[in-house]
Amino acid sequence: MIEILTELSEMPELLEGALTDAAEAALAYEGAAGDITISVVDDDAIHRMNLEYRGVDRPTDVLSFPAAEGGEFPAIPDSFLGDIAISLPRAEAQAEEYGHSLLRELSFLAVHGTLHLLGYDHMTDEDRAEMFARQNEILEKMRITR
Repeated sequence: MIEILTELSEMPELLEGALTDAAEAALAYEGAAGDITISVVDDDAIHRMNLEYRGVDRPTDVLSFPAAEGGEFPAIPDSFLGDIAISLPRAEAQAEEYGHSLLRELSFLAVHGTLHLLGYDHMTDEDRAEMFARQNEILEKMRITR
C-alpha cells in the first residue's frame, strides 16, 4: 500500500494518483512489494529534514528513509519499506525549470525515492547511471515523458 500524507492546505488534484502510480510502477518494475508512506511537504519542512538527517543546510526535492538498510533487498516482516518526503514547491519549480509537466516531475521524484528504498543509490558514476537508467525505463513504461 502506498499512503500519501500532507499537511499542506492546497494540493494539485493529480498529486495523490501520480505519486501512488509512480511508486507502484517502480515496485512492479523491480519485482518488489511493500508499503511506503509518501509525505508531501513544503520547503521549510524538507529543509529541516535535510539538515537533521543529511547535514545539508538547504531544501531538496526528495528524501528517502529506508526501513532497513544495507545488504540485498531487505526482507521486512511487516512489509514496510520506508518513508519518502517530497517538497511540492521544489517539484513545481523543477517542472517549470526543466520545461515539463508537474505530473512528470512528481512521478520522477516518487520513482527516485522508491528506488532508494529498494537499495539503489547514485554515489558513484556507475551507480548513478544504473539508477537513472532504471528511472527512465519506469517512466517510459508509464508513458510519462518530458
